Amino acid sequence: MKKITYLFFLLIISFAYSQVKWMTLEQAVEAQKNQPRKILIDFYADWCGPCKIMEKNTYNHPVIAKYLNENYYPVKFNAEGKESITLFGRTFSNPGFEAGKRKNSMHEFTSFMNVNAVPTTVFLDEQSMPITILQGALTARELEPYIPFIANDDYKKIDTREQWENYQKKFKSGIKD
Repeated sequence: MKKITYLFFLLIISFAYSQVKWMTLEQAVEAQKNQPRKILIDFYADWCGPCKIMEKNTYNHPVIAKYLNENYYPVKFNAEGKESITLFGRTFSNPGFEAGKRKNSMHEFTSFMNVNAVPTTVFLDEQSMPITILQGALTARELEPYIPFIANDDYKKIDTREQWENYQKKFKSGIKD
């Protein structure tokens, strides 16, 4: 019985550590002032099936979650949400939001970031300026090469598609199938 209890406890602990500690965008920008890090924004919508799959299988993969929690300020942003946010000295809202509607209009911040579909992953630098956008659902294995590449500023050293492909070939995945 002790072994079962111990195994159950380990399972719960490992599950707790494999979850991304999401923040709001305002929290992430404020945290950057004290400890500069890049921001990863997951643009999603409540009705989006691929967004839910990414949440469950990509972001909560232990390798991805651990890296994001240690190296980024991860943000979930509802691309059709109703909340107002203030960033860059400007307030963004969703004036077309209608409560109870399955699909809503795009939030002003979503449009401002050039996000046209969900799921979309956006990386921001330590000054909250955009680095790159990854559109569409990604598996943990597909997302994994990007997160250290951007966190370590390796993206600043890549000028050609050939250099990017070379980086991908040399990349050692921490994800075991």
